[in-house]
Amino acid sequence: MKNFVTSLRISARRFAFLAAASLALAPVPSHAAAKIQHLISPGGIEAWFVQDATVPLIAMEYAFGGGATQDPADKPGVGNMVASLLDEGSGELDSKAFHERLDRRAIELNFSSTRDYFRGSLRMLKDNRDEAFDLLRMALTSARFDSADVERIRAQVVSGLRRDTSSPSALASRKFLQVAFGDHPYSRQASGTLDSVAKIDTDDMKDYVRRVLAKDTLRISVVGDVDPATLGQLLDQTFGGLPAKAKLTPVAEVEAARPPQRAFIPLDVPQTVVTFGGPGIKRNDPDFMAGYVVNHILGGGGLSSRLYREVREKRGLAYSVNESLLWMDRSAIFVGNTGTRADRAGETVDAIEKEIRGIAEEGPTQQELDEAKSYLKGSQMLALDSSSKLASALLQYQLDKLPIDYIEKRNAIVDAVTLDDAKKAARRLWGQGLLTVIVGRAPQAAVQPAAATAPKAN
Repeated sequence: MKNFVTSLRISARRFAFLAAASLALAPVPSHAAAKIQHLISPGGIEAWFVQDATVPLIAMEYAFGGGATQDPADKPGVGNMVASLLDEGSGELDSKAFHERLDRRAIELNFSSTRDYFRGSLRMLKDNRDEAFDLLRMALTSARFDSADVERIRAQVVSGLRRDTSSPSALASRKFLQVAFGDHPYSRQASGTLDSVAKIDTDDMKDYVRRVLAKDTLRISVVGDVDPATLGQLLDQTFGGLPAKAKLTPVAEVEAARPPQRAFIPLDVPQTVVTFGGPGIKRNDPDFMAGYVVNHILGGGGLSSRLYREVREKRGLAYSVNESLLWMDRSAIFVGNTGTRADRAGETVDAIEKEIRGIAEEGPTQQELDEAKSYLKGSQMLALDSSSKLASALLQYQLDKLPIDYIEKRNAIVDAVTLDDAKKAARRLWGQGLLTVIVGRAPQAAVQPAAATAPKAN
C-alpha cells in the first residue's frame, strides 16, 4: 500500500517506461505461440523463459511459497508489510535514493503477499537490465526497514483498514472467509487487522524474510529481449544469495464450510452488498476444466452469463453480478458478489439462489456449452498479448503445477469437456446451495444471521 507521493512516483515511472517502449513499437507476434524454454542457470536457478526481441523490454514474474499463510497467527499482515517495505530502501540506499534509481531508469518493481505466495514483478528496458536486477537483489537480501519508513507504511495500512470498517464489500469479504474457513489461515486477510498491524515490529518482518524468501520454493518466468546465457547470470546474481531452503509453517488441507448458511451484518449504507459462494474445485482435480467452463456459463462470462441476464437484465435488481472459481494450494471455493437496493436484497438473494439451483439440477444446454468453449478458446490469445501478461500466465502455470506446454494443450482440454462433464461439475459445485453474507440495511427478518459450522481440516 503506497501513499499519494509514492503513487505519483510509480505513475511517473510507468509513464517513462511506456514512453521509452513506444519508441521501439513493432508488430507483436502471438505470445501464445511463443516457444517456452525451461532455463536452468549455472547456479541452478530455474525459470520458464520466452525470448522475444520484438521490442527491447524484459518482464519477469516470480513467487516464493508462503504468503499470508506464513504470518504469525496473532499478527496477520506481516507479509503485506514486508511487501510494502522491500522497495523502501536497501543496503546503502535509503527510500528516497532507492526510488530515484528506479525512476531514473523507468524500472517497475512491485511486491505483494497473497494467500499462498509472496510474489514480485520486475519490468525494464533491455538497456537497464543490469541495474534493474541489481536493485531487486538488494531489495530481497538487504532491505533496511528503517523506522520512519515502517511507521509511514503502517499508517497507510491502518488508514486502509479503518476505511474497510465502513466498507460493505470489505466487511462482506472478511465475513465470508471467516464463515468458509473458520480458524484456518485462509480465513485471515492478507492486510491484517487494526490490532495486529499495530503490533508488527521490524523483527517480525525480518523473521518473515528469513523464513519465506528462499530458493527451494522460488518459481520464475521471464519474457523479453535477453539471451539465455545472460539471463542465467542475472538470475544467479539476483537470487543466488538467498537461503537454500525456506522454513515454512505447515498449512493443513481444508474444505470450505458446507452450505447452506447465511450471515447478516447491519450497516447503514445506501446499497446492500451480497457475497455468496461455497466449496469449489481444486486446480489439480480432474473435474476442474469442466467446472471452469460451466462456471463461465453461470457467472464468469460477464454480460453473457446466466446470473447477469436473470439478476440484471430481466429483474433489474443490480447493476452487476459476478461469480468466479478461486483455487488455493490447500482448498478451493467459488465466490460471487453483487450490490442492490436495501429493500430488494431478499429478492436479489432469492433470484441468485434460484438460478444456481437451476443449473445444479439441469446443467447447461449444449448451445451454452458450445458458446462458452468457443469464447474461452478465443479469449486466450487476448489474455497473452503482451510480455507482462505472458510472464504472469507462465508463473501461474508453474504455481498450478501444470506442464510447460500447457498453453499448447489448453484449447484441446477445453474442447474435451462434454455436456455430461459440465452437468456433473455443476451438480458438484452448486448442488448444496450457498454460503451467503449480506451487509447493509436490509430488513433483518429477511436475512436472519446463521451460526457458521466450522470447516473441516484434513
